[in-house]
This record gives sequence, C-alpha cells and structure tokens, in this order.
Amino acid sequence: MSDLKDRLRTDLTAAMKARDALRASTLRMTLTEVTNAEVAGTSARELSDAEVLEVLDREAKKRREAADAYDQAGRGELAGKERAEGEIIAEYLPAQLSDEELSAIVGSAVDEVGASGMKDMGKVMKVVQPQVKGRAEGGRVAAAVRSRLG
Repeated sequence: MSDLKDRLRTDLTAAMKARDALRASTLRMTLTEVTNAEVAGTSARELSDAEVLEVLDREAKKRREAADAYDQAGRGELAGKERAEGEIIAEYLPAQLSDEELSAIVGSAVDEVGASGMKDMGKVMKVVQPQVKGRAEGGRVAAAVRSRLG
C-alpha cells in the first residue's frame, strides 16, 4: 500500500475519533476517489504515491472550481465549505511553487527551447510541465509562459 494512502486512512481514523466531521467526510470522499481510481480500467491495481497525488490534485481542483461557482451564485456558505475541504486536501499535496520559482522555471525552459514567440508555447509547455507537475496548476503555468513569450 502506498504511504500516502496509508496516511490518509490513519488521519481519517484520527478525525473520526476526534469527531471532526468536516475532516472525516473530506478524507472519506478522497479515499473513495482513490479506490475508484484503483478499480477503474480493465483490472484492479494498487496506486503508487504519485498516482494518489494525481487523484488528490484532481480533488483539490474540483473544490476550487466548486467554490468559485458557489461564489458566483451567491452561496457563500457552500463556497466556504468547499474551500475548507480544499485546504484539508492541500495538506497532502506538495507545496505549491511561488510566482518567482515558476517564472524561473519558465525562463530556463524558454532559453532551453529557444522560443521566440507565442508559436513556441507548446514546446515550452512540454518542457515546463514535468518540472512543475503537482506543484503548480496548469492555468498558472500557461499564464506564466504566455507572459514570458508575449
């Protein structure tokens, strides 16, 4: 079993003992998504830590998008709950890159590829994505690349 999945289960048990309903329900939903990912496809398999991180990243993104949608609909209390769930999930994700760190990675990728304009954005993104995987959202990366090339 992956260490991260084991940690999620242990933290779920601790949250249930502490009667922390929000944390327990969030971890339970997250573990359900991990299990769904394990049984998806032609045969069941155990996910690696990297694959569990991908599931966690996907779940955090869902929470951010739902919170934005609730804010736009004027449902602040539901947006707050989604943000709180997102913060709990974020505890298990690697630290996000700062704008300066992301800019430095993009700058070195632009130099490496020899990009001269927006037509080279795909080449730059191909170099940057593996370096920032899980540590920066795709939209943020694309915006940084666009500002550097534009």
